[in-house]
Amino acid sequence: MSKVGQKVASVSVICPLFNAETEIIPLDHALSRQKGVKIAEKQYILTQSRDHTEDVLQAANIPYQLISKADFSHSKTREKAAMESTGEIIVFLTQDVVIKDDDFISKLVAPIVSGKADASYARQKTKYNNIEKYTREHNYPAKSFIVSKSDIPQLGLKTFFFSDAAGAIRASKFRELKGYDGKDLPISEDMYFAYKLIMCGGKIAYAANAVVYHSHKFSLKQLYDRYKLTGEFMALNPEIAEHGVNAAGGGMAKKVWSGAVKDRNIKVLAGYVPNMAARYVGMTRGRRSYAYMRKGER
Repeated sequence: MSKVGQKVASVSVICPLFNAETEIIPLDHALSRQKGVKIAEKQYILTQSRDHTEDVLQAANIPYQLISKADFSHSKTREKAAMESTGEIIVFLTQDVVIKDDDFISKLVAPIVSGKADASYARQKTKYNNIEKYTREHNYPAKSFIVSKSDIPQLGLKTFFFSDAAGAIRASKFRELKGYDGKDLPISEDMYFAYKLIMCGGKIAYAANAVVYHSHKFSLKQLYDRYKLTGEFMALNPEIAEHGVNAAGGGMAKKVWSGAVKDRNIKVLAGYVPNMAARYVGMTRGRRSYAYMRKGER
């Protein structure tokens, strides 16, 4: 059982929602089954949707906050909820993670409760046998570890890897570091905070025994758009990018190829080049487009 002193750890769950009518009930039920922690609150922040998510929430008597599309921000929406949270530990989730274990949150927050880390993130698996299978295996290996500032020379950018799709942060540390500094970040808000945490001497744990299923089938256009935003994020935050964006991306690409070859995954091998090209071109154009915009401002 996870404890702080003699107390069970108090957790605030924060989960933004959008078009989540098929996902919210299974997720909420999974949270209600959690053992070994006290869930002090569940903050569901629903952006006005095109489906029946609000009807589903109301029918199930699940409390939620409704915001407009104009008011949603990946960083500011989470930051506001976190600053107002009551638990000792903040657990960030996305609506599309699938939790199967009743002790998932207990395992996720254990490194924080024990004082070994200030933040932790879960192992993510996918139900699909696509390229994501190999990127997940690269980013979320089978063995747990803890990283700190001393790991930067060896790990580079990977030192700041963190995912708020299924991650936890000590609430007092999040507030001390002022969250995302009130910035409106369209992507990588989790890495933004992780960088600040590591550089101020904090530690991040990867809890491989805390597992969620998080599955996507991205089109090439969706991949391009995501990586273009990531490129813009890196251009906006050169202090993070200088730790090796290309090296991190190259390592992942090699891992995907070698894994697919080993498994004789013909479908993945056939789509490998266009998939990786969409990522690379998106990242490159994102970084260059921001540099171009900045040049025009001078």
